[in-house]
Amino acid sequence: MTDIMTPDRLGKFTARDTLEIQRLLPGPVERIWAYLTEGGMRRRWLAAGEMTLEVGAPFELTWRNDELTDPPGARPPGFAAEQSMQSRITEVDPPRRLAFTWGEHGLVSFDLKPAGGRVLLTVVHSGLPDRATTLMIGAGWHMHLEILEARAEGTAPEPFWDGWVRLRDAYDRIVPA
Repeated sequence: MTDIMTPDRLGKFTARDTLEIQRLLPGPVERIWAYLTEGGMRRRWLAAGEMTLEVGAPFELTWRNDELTDPPGARPPGFAAEQSMQSRITEVDPPRRLAFTWGEHGLVSFDLKPAGGRVLLTVVHSGLPDRATTLMIGAGWHMHLEILEARAEGTAPEPFWDGWVRLRDAYDRIVPA
């Protein structure tokens, strides 16, 4: 796996409350689309939950980060073994774009573009309310995408929580004050 601490691997802030992260993943686009939209595949790298791919459709994401890697690493204090969030689809254009609300605040979008035999995935999370949340979410998206990359490449991902803690420190250096 690529060194996740290189600056081009970190997300970038396109606005004070907006984080963008890109990854080049093995294709085809339809395969990565399935990782985003099919509950069983999404559960392996992000969160469980079935989606109806229609604008306005509600869905629930359930994170069980201890189950993403073996071993999971040491879960930091204050994090539950399971967490759920209600969301709603705001855009869907298979297999190119998916966007949904992030709980009651914020928006997440995924854009997929073919790049040779690979797929450029762009994740944008907007509406981040404060620095503390941005640190958690920045490290979280980054680590979840590292797991997606490992799953797509057929390699073993790093323990989730160990990576998240390290990445939180890296994002602490780049998140605007």
